Amino acid sequence: MSVKIRLQRHGKKGKPFFHIVVADARARRDGRLIEKIGTYNPVTNPATIELDVDAAVKWLNNGAQPTDTARAILSYKGAMYKKHLLGGVAKGAFDEAEADKKFNTWLEEKAKQVEGKKSNLSQSKADAKKAALEAEAKVNQNRLDAAAKVEADAKAEADAKAAEEKAAADAKAAEEEAANAPVEEVVAEAKVEETPTEEGAEDAKA
Repeated sequence: MSVKIRLQRHGKKGKPFFHIVVADARARRDGRLIEKIGTYNPVTNPATIELDVDAAVKWLNNGAQPTDTARAILSYKGAMYKKHLLGGVAKGAFDEAEADKKFNTWLEEKAKQVEGKKSNLSQSKADAKKAALEAEAKVNQNRLDAAAKVEADAKAEADAKAAEEKAAADAKAAEEEAANAPVEEVVAEAKVEETPTEEGAEDAKA
């Protein structure tokens, strides 16, 4: 019987979640399985993978063939590397303790890489949030500046209109004053002419 290590899809539409399973190669993708050895959630960033490495190595040594995606996952979690190390132990290149030491060192380095990626993602997210806040603040400031400019323009227009109206009123007052001035002078001259002089008064007495 040909055995495959592959992914079995679960989860909602648009939010896939996979089981990493060992199944008969002739079975349907989501059909009967022999053993579940892990889970894979590609929705998270980075992807969340839970894998029974020892079980995966056992099935690999028994001839199970992983699909391309499953192979990538097994390699990411160290199953392929551990299989390689156990092959070295079987050939006598080094003992099992040395193999475990190498594998643990590899796991530590991998954990550091994952943490570094998470840290970079967190920093990128924080930078993106900061940039968005700065952009929003700039937009709000531009709106305030535009509103202040409109208000200033309206005030300047009102002041100009008031000054124009005042100038017109002053001009009208000056015009009326100029028009009334000759009449007052004529009246004043008439009053002077009506006032008898000393000589005229004497003639009147005579």
